[in-house]
This record gives sequence, structure tokens and C-alpha cells, in this order.
Amino acid sequence: MPIPKKFLPLIVAGVLGIAATFLINIYVKQQAQQAKYQAVTNQKNMSSVVIAVQDIPAGTTLKESMLTEETVPKNILQPRVATSIDRVVGQIAVVPISRGEQVLLNKITLSGQAGSLSMQVPVGKRAITVTVDNINAVGGMIRPGDHVDVVGVVPIPAVDASGKQVTQAATMPLFQDVLVLAIGGEYSRASAGKKEATGPSSQITFALSPQEANLITFVSEQGKIRLVLRSPEDTQTQAVAPASWDTLFRTVMPEAYKEQTDKPVQAPPKPKTVEVYHGLQKEVKTIE
Repeated sequence: MPIPKKFLPLIVAGVLGIAATFLINIYVKQQAQQAKYQAVTNQKNMSSVVIAVQDIPAGTTLKESMLTEETVPKNILQPRVATSIDRVVGQIAVVPISRGEQVLLNKITLSGQAGSLSMQVPVGKRAITVTVDNINAVGGMIRPGDHVDVVGVVPIPAVDASGKQVTQAATMPLFQDVLVLAIGGEYSRASAGKKEATGPSSQITFALSPQEANLITFVSEQGKIRLVLRSPEDTQTQAVAPASWDTLFRTVMPEAYKEQTDKPVQAPPKPKTVEVYHGLQKEVKTIE
């Protein structure tokens, strides 16, 4: 029996309503799954970190009231950051920690291990001690926790204007932004301040990679080591050319250097010769 035409709009509306309800349910489920996936992804990209809520001087025992935990994106985490307050409470600050700064594990030490220099060495680095006199070490004013640039003064082979092999001193930038672990036997600012009356030490301990440790050992055996003190706010490194007599004159007196180097090189005079005939054989001899 055919459906009366007057019922067709109602039937079509009902079918469309069922289809719309089905599609809406699918859309809601997809949105819920996407929100769940986004929440899981965000959770994976976030991490809890310990933040200082006040300035903490070096040598201070950390208390829970000095710290707080915050959730931050993982891409702004600093290396060796503490992720739990329980892990750092009761430990001692090796260097000052500023308010709002992430608390790093290499800036604190266990109270029972405060006497161990190994606790101050960053992961991947080695502690190596080099003898540097007070003048070359910025007048003996460097302290543990400072960062310096290390410069080497070494003799290198060169050739003078006459072509003779000579040796001249050259200054070479070795490493930049190097952490000073210890001065003599003092490896924290707190302990160094208490024994400052003993005077500066020529024994300076750096945190260097194994390869850098080998290089600074070689340079210290061949020449001298000089230190350049950096600002604690400056962590950038830049390319620095080695310095020698040539680079000195080129920088200080560029016009005179250019005039000197632009002079044409005179060819050596040709030796005098004489031809000597032995029958039909000709021999050319040089006259001294």
C-alpha cells in the first residue's frame, strides 16, 4: 500500500533527525577522544620543577619554606633540575640561588657530603687543577663558582722574512665560559670567604671535558695559562682569533702594516756566469 504523500515530509524529517543524531554522537566522541589525547600529550610535555621562592645564599641549608613546585613545559627545563622538594630539602646550596630560579642539583650538595669536591663536578665534566700565578688569574680575585675564559700563551714555529725557521710566542683562546670549581682547597664561596685571610692560591681547579683537560695539560706544560673573568650574566661564546706580532701590527697599525705588506718583493739578483768551451763542449760556470 503506497504511503500517502501527506506523510512523506514527516518521514523524511524523521530520517534526517536520526541521521543528525548519529552524526552528532560520532562528532562528540571524536572531540572527546581528541581532548583526551591532547591532555595526555600536554601532560607528557610538562614536568614538575623546584623553584626558589626567595634568594638563597651559598652555604644555606634548604628548607621547604624556601621552595615551591611548579609545572612547566619540558623545553624550558634546565639540565639537572630538581623535580621534587623532598629531594632537596635538607641539602646545602653550594652557590647562591636567586628567587624564581630553578634549583639545579649541581648547585646543592648533601649535608653529609659537603666536603667532597666531586659533588661540585657537573655530569660529563672532569675536575682538573692548573697552576696559574695571581697576576694571570685576574690578580687573585677569582672565586669558586665564577666563570672564566682560558687563554694559552705558547711558542709556535714560524718563518721570518729571510726564510729562517724561528719560534715566536702566540696567544691562543682555548676555552670560553669555563666553571671554576675551586681555588686552592676552597670549593665554595662560603668556605672561601671564611679563609680569605690566607691569601689567594695559584692552584685553580676547572670543570672541563676530558678532551679539554688533555689540551689544557699540554698547553700548561708548553707555555702559560691566563684567565679572563666573565660576568655571571654573560654565557655567550664568540670566535676569537689567535694573537701574534703579525695580528698585533695588523690591528694596532693597519695602515703601516698594509704599506709594508704591499711592497713588491724584489727578486734576488741573477748570479754571474761564464761560458767555458772544451772543444765542442760548452760548460757554464757560476762566478762566486
